[in-house]
Amino acid sequence: MNQKYKGILCITSAAFFFALMSLFVRLSGDLPVIQKSFFRNLVAVVFAFIILKKDSPKVSLNKGDWVGLLLRSIFGTIGVLFNFYAVDHLLLADATILNKLSPFFAVIMGSFILKEKIKPFQLLTIVTAFCGALLVIKPGSGLIATPAIIGLLGGFAAGTAYTFVRLLGKRNIPGPFIVFFFSAFSCITIGPLMLFDFVPMTTTQLIYLLLAGLSAAFAQFSITAAYCYAPAREISVFDYSQIIFSALLGFLVFNQIPDTYSWIGYCVILLTAIANFLYNNRKTQN
Repeated sequence: MNQKYKGILCITSAAFFFALMSLFVRLSGDLPVIQKSFFRNLVAVVFAFIILKKDSPKVSLNKGDWVGLLLRSIFGTIGVLFNFYAVDHLLLADATILNKLSPFFAVIMGSFILKEKIKPFQLLTIVTAFCGALLVIKPGSGLIATPAIIGLLGGFAAGTAYTFVRLLGKRNIPGPFIVFFFSAFSCITIGPLMLFDFVPMTTTQLIYLLLAGLSAAFAQFSITAAYCYAPAREISVFDYSQIIFSALLGFLVFNQIPDTYSWIGYCVILLTAIANFLYNNRKTQN
């Protein structure tokens, strides 16, 4: 198996584990979103700490790096909280597709944070993807509920967080350290808030939350391995397979069936992502 196919396999595995994470979050039941997020990130802290201790990368930070880490962590925490809220109140596939708008938001935020110029084709894909999102949100049909808007804002927060990850990567900050800092920051900041509204959990609920954290950790490892095997231009589009996994899991476990507008919205966003992928791949090869 060549490197490209290994990368495709890894990024598809990451998409599956992220879909599993959403499933376990939903299965954990009627618990506060902050409580779910805390336990998800607690598992990530443990895994990232183990990797840091094992590899012991030397990390040297200046003032600008600390600002980038803090902003990545703030937006990342907001993104997780909003995504979990959407997962609890929307179809799994709907929550996933709204979160998967993050790459398009990353392009927008990259123009402000990284001073990257938005090309006309990229602007067209952003507008098209947002039109697809409107089909999922369904404005004007009486279904433009708070969860859909929060899911969209979660995609924006995630895209902004990924932009800061790119910024930190350009400054040679190790990936495991970024994950550890974000996860620890999230646990420390939302931990006290969780205590104010803590809901006693059953053993089953605790197991589901730990499985959600474990799935997220496996997904992070898989996606990191994927980009080690192959460049983003060759494999990134396969990350959208998470929508398929989420739709299947939602149907099999909760008997969720997206409506026609949602399916059309999925297709619009998926085709836009594929077109953007092909465009970027062609530009890189030229």
